[in-house]
Formats: sequence, C-alpha cells, structure tokens
Amino acid sequence: MKVLVIQPKIGMGDMIIYLPYIHAISKKYQTPVSILVKENSRANQLLADDRHIDEIIILNRSKNDTGIHDGVPGFFKLSKDLKKRQFDKVFIYNGSLRYLLISKLAGIKSISQYPLFRKKDNIVTSAKVFTENELNTIVSTQPILNLNKEKVEKIRKNFSQNFKHICLGISASGPTKRWDIKNFIKLCEKINDKIPSKFYLAAGNNDRDLIHEVLNSKIQKNCISFKDLEISETMPLIKNCDLYIGNDTGWLHISSALDIKCVALFMDSPVQAYGKYSNNINVIVPEGETEETTTHDTLGANKISFEKVLNKSIELLN
Repeated sequence: MKVLVIQPKIGMGDMIIYLPYIHAISKKYQTPVSILVKENSRANQLLADDRHIDEIIILNRSKNDTGIHDGVPGFFKLSKDLKKRQFDKVFIYNGSLRYLLISKLAGIKSISQYPLFRKKDNIVTSAKVFTENELNTIVSTQPILNLNKEKVEKIRKNFSQNFKHICLGISASGPTKRWDIKNFIKLCEKINDKIPSKFYLAAGNNDRDLIHEVLNSKIQKNCISFKDLEISETMPLIKNCDLYIGNDTGWLHISSALDIKCVALFMDSPVQAYGKYSNNINVIVPEGETEETTTHDTLGANKISFEKVLNKSIELLN
C-alpha cells in the first residue's frame, strides 16, 4: 500500500510536532510513507535518516500566490503530480477543501482528513485526536528524530568531557519572540562561572547580528556558531548536548525530539500548543503570566525572569 501524509504548515517546529503521527501511520501500515510538505519545513534535512519516510514531496505554495501549486493551474499540477505516484491512502492534516479535491482528482480512493473548514485549533490536540481515531490506537505526542548513529558517535568523540555542552536558541521567528541577546550573554557567563560549559549558537544567516554580539563578548572563546552549517549537520551536535536553553523556535523542537532537556522561553507564542507536548520541555513564561495566558500578543520578552532561567538551567545541568 502506498500512503501519503499531507502536512501543509510551515516551519521546522510544526514539522517535528507532526512526526509522532506520521510515524504511527507508517507503523500501522507497516510501510514507509510519503509526505507532502512545504520547503521551509526543512523536512529534507530533518528526516534524511528516518526509515519511516519514503518520499518527501515539496508543496510549492507562497503568500503571494506565485508558487507552482498555487491557484487553479497549481491545483491541477499538484493533483497530476500525486496521481502519477498512485497513492492508495492519504491523511490530510488540514481542513481545506482544496486538498480534499486534489486527492480525489489524484485518484486516491481512501481519504482521511480533518473536519472541513476547520480554522483555529491546538496543533497537538487536533493531530493526536485525529490520528488516534483513524488508527484506533494511542499515540504519544513525543516526537523522535532519527539520526545515523555513526554520525552521532563521531561527534561525541570530539566533545570534551571537561565541559557541559549547551545548545543556545538565540534566534526566533520575530523580535517579540526573542529574549534580548544581552540576557543570553550574561546567562552564559553566569553558567560558565558555576559549571565550565561550551555554548552552541543555534541561529542562521538571518541572525548574524546576534551571533556577532555573542562572539564579541567575554564568553566568545566558549561559543561555537551554527551559522555556516546545514541543519542536518547541526543535529548530531545537538544530540550530544546536555541542555537546550532558548526561545520558542525550531531549534527548541529539534532538541526536544533529540531527547535533550530544554529550558524554553515563551513570551509571545502559545505554551499550550507548543510547550506541553514533550516532557523534555521546561517552560518559563513572563512574570505575571501563566502557561495558560501566554499566547500570541503576550509581548512578554522583557518580563522573563533572568534568575528563573539561570536557576532552572543549573538545576537541569546538575
């Protein structure tokens, strides 16, 4: 049987959150499944070593409707692309009528989909309930990123045992979701005073200013930047870290899925959706807020307690 999973959300974090359900489908049907995802999900790099994945098909849609799968021409192109692959079954993690009609036109006989036209939902709860109902089995919400063991071991041999190794998630999808870089620098200094540590700067080319500031601080000699690395190259490094500390960003969800303990700073995104699905994630929210009230437009970056972040980090490192 050939099975397709359609997951049209953007971002690495979303891709990782859906992994338990994709894996459950693969196990249920005892075959690797193909996935239809957007390019900025980074699925090609995240899932390169995943035996549950067959083909990664890129969904080319854009905000300005210039993607090859946008509009009426894109509708027919995508259905044609899927039809030639002769899928028997599709799971659609979206309530769009478009994907339902595309699947029908592609000749897929068995279609499972979210309720049509569903808009607002909790990403984890909706995916879990949908998958469990379809598969008639309980599915854990904890994602697992599978890595080549030889790659992980090769990195491990180069990691000094004289230091703790910390992945530092200084980037974010927007400025309101990002703790001030000066706080991260001060945090690294305080941690290093108590526990000698190496810090791995999880950030890319769009975060050059942040990286520059850290690499020109007192803690610079203890820092290594991910700026010039592919995401697939960073994953064995993160897997060998002792802790993740940082913003709610894709790096948080990668770390969690690699079974790394995380101190996650939520200041302008919904904790209930993105911070509670994994026991690896330890959430810190702005002073005066709760995990229930911290969501979009909380705008609490300046209210994250430095002492709470430091104390939780030291606790988990010990």
